[in-house]
Amino acid sequence: MSGKRRAAGPAQKKPQRPAKRGSRWRRVLTWLLALGLVGSLLAVGAFVVLYQTIDVPDPNEDFETQTSFVYYNDGKSQIGTYATQNRESIPLDEMPDSIKDAVVAAENRSFWTDQGIDPRGILRAAFSNAQGNETQGASTITQQYVKILYLTQEQTLTRKIKEAIISLKLQRDVSKQEILEGYLNTIYFGRGAYGIQAAAKAYFDVEAKDLDVRQSAVLATVLNNPSGYDPANGKQARRDLQERYGYVLEGMAETGQISAAKADRAARRLPAFPDIEQESQYGGQRGHVLTMVRDELVRLGFDEDEIDGGGLRVTTTFTQKAMTAAQEGVSEVRPTGLPAAIPGEKGSTEPGSGDKDLHVGVASVEPGTGAVRGFYGGQDYLDSQINWAIAGGQAGSTMKPAALVAAIEDGFSLEDTFEGNSPFVLPDGTDFENQGDADYGSAVSMVTATENSINTAFIDMTMSMEDGPQKVVDAAERLGIPPAKAKKKDPGFPNTSPGLEPNTGVALGSATVSPINMANAYATIANGGRAAEPFIIEKVVDRNGETVYQHRVSDTEAVEQDIDRDVSYALQQVVQEGSGTAALALGRPAAGKTGTATNGEGAVSSAWFTGYTPQLSTSVMYVRGKGNEQLQGWLPEYFGGSYPAETWTAVMQRAMEGLPVEDFPPPANVDGDAPETGHEPYTPPPTTQAPPPRPTTKSPPSEEPTTKKPTEEPTTEEPTTEEPTTPTEEPDPCDRVVPPPSCDPEEDPQGGQGGSRDRAAAAAYTPAARERYVV
Repeated sequence: MSGKRRAAGPAQKKPQRPAKRGSRWRRVLTWLLALGLVGSLLAVGAFVVLYQTIDVPDPNEDFETQTSFVYYNDGKSQIGTYATQNRESIPLDEMPDSIKDAVVAAENRSFWTDQGIDPRGILRAAFSNAQGNETQGASTITQQYVKILYLTQEQTLTRKIKEAIISLKLQRDVSKQEILEGYLNTIYFGRGAYGIQAAAKAYFDVEAKDLDVRQSAVLATVLNNPSGYDPANGKQARRDLQERYGYVLEGMAETGQISAAKADRAARRLPAFPDIEQESQYGGQRGHVLTMVRDELVRLGFDEDEIDGGGLRVTTTFTQKAMTAAQEGVSEVRPTGLPAAIPGEKGSTEPGSGDKDLHVGVASVEPGTGAVRGFYGGQDYLDSQINWAIAGGQAGSTMKPAALVAAIEDGFSLEDTFEGNSPFVLPDGTDFENQGDADYGSAVSMVTATENSINTAFIDMTMSMEDGPQKVVDAAERLGIPPAKAKKKDPGFPNTSPGLEPNTGVALGSATVSPINMANAYATIANGGRAAEPFIIEKVVDRNGETVYQHRVSDTEAVEQDIDRDVSYALQQVVQEGSGTAALALGRPAAGKTGTATNGEGAVSSAWFTGYTPQLSTSVMYVRGKGNEQLQGWLPEYFGGSYPAETWTAVMQRAMEGLPVEDFPPPANVDGDAPETGHEPYTPPPTTQAPPPRPTTKSPPSEEPTTKKPTEEPTTEEPTTEEPTTPTEEPDPCDRVVPPPSCDPEEDPQGGQGGSRDRAAAAAYTPAARERYVV
């Protein structure tokens, strides 16, 4: 039997040789390379897309701002600043090489050669942040500048990518010098200082251009960690500063900016840090000044953004001398130890518990220009934001000069007489009293009425003019008292005087007037009747050095010059012989008026003295609490001739120091056609002389009025036998209320205004009788 025999079981496969290990790794590497290539292409593509789509954004507004500065009238001495951030940008060529080199050595030693980014730093920061470690920056100067100026401070990969792309674009369009300049004007150095100029002042009290190597190395150090490296923050901060300070100096030597020997010498010790007074921006009177200037800038058309971040340079009218005079004058006279309450009021009667309730407002204005040279607004601004030099109070009898102007313009003279007894009763039964209900006689001259602030005489004066109250209001507004209602851009501080209405008692001062406006009104009288608007801003210059506002002084005739001279003469007599004799201590010719006002309960609630020399007008006001609370029984003396007049004198002594003594012109003795009879000057009757002997004294004049003798019609004289007559003595012209200039000037220190006068009431004035006369 033949044929092939088949093997039992399944067929056997041909065995394969195992793959080599090297080929397996090659395949893995190939795949990795392929993936890497694809990833790189994707990354490049993504980068191109991002580069094309990410634009350089608008700068962060806060970092574009610059500090605005407010100066005294010299344009150099700084009062304060307005700022979103405390920054004063300066060009790169005003920065010393030492600060440029120190910052590059500290922050980015490849700055001048790199492309604006640090790829290794970006990757290192990205991996560190991804692993949950402490966030890292590792940015170049360009990247830091971009982050500050265009982005946020968040530490994320997205922000880092944006930062890198914007840095590359910025590097392409902007020079390294421009980047470094922007960086040094933008970066925060601590102590509230943004930019190198503010930092130099904050740490060393110098301009940036005056920084030396060691100071520059310190500032290059602190910008890395402002709070951690500020030596003012304790011993540890100082030690940390010392360590990194050495690193910065070492870097300056390595980059060839300074020698190694110089770096070693500088590293031995830190520079001196001067004691820089860290006053509150708004502490003391500074807050009142800055608030007042800001409000005026807004009124002039500047917006808040310009003020806070526009880099303006604002020159004010204020002088350091006048501002200091106001503050020191108040401190010298202002009483202390006052209770919070007096009998009948709720509150503590403990001495000193009410000192904070006494408010004093002072303002000094220059005649002829209207420039407000100084003021005192009250307590520290941080304790009370009310500026009493602007808030004001009821003006009281400091309004009476307006009535004098109106009356003389209407035909009355200084010698005309008015009712001086109290009360003065109107036809409708309304009555007005003198202070203390005192009587001065039924016919007191305008001068005597002013000297002693006789209310009834001024009511009589007002009512003796047709539409008298309105004429007094008009005169007040022409002098410089703002109206009761005004338009937004009308001048004045403030530009309204609530209550200045044509009522019967307008001359007694029920209107609310500020010391600034009152001082300006009296400055008009001091200036021969020419009024100027009050102002506090002389000039404004923008960040580019262009003058964008310049005040122009313009004055107008408010009062005819001769009338003004007569009004001024009456106010001079207030100081010489009337209720304002405390001002005699000034030691030079002065004029002024006392004033008090009463509240709704009839208690004295404000006390004033406003006065002037030919060179300066100053107003002082004392009020309590909210401005209308009782002074009577609370202050030891509560009339205008006491604390206000004494404060005025203390302020003016300081403000006038070094200025020449100037005299006032003599009165013009204007005498028109009085609008009403019965006010004629008192003329002493001829004294009959029985020869011999000749009398050596004259009879005292009476305050009773006499009627002016009418002009007689010519008549034909019949021959008569002449009877012997007794010689009579004609009245001495120097015995008039207002003596002519020809009278002996030696008798009157005011210059050419001497002679005995109609002063029956003033003769009775003594310090003990002050309350009777001072109104």
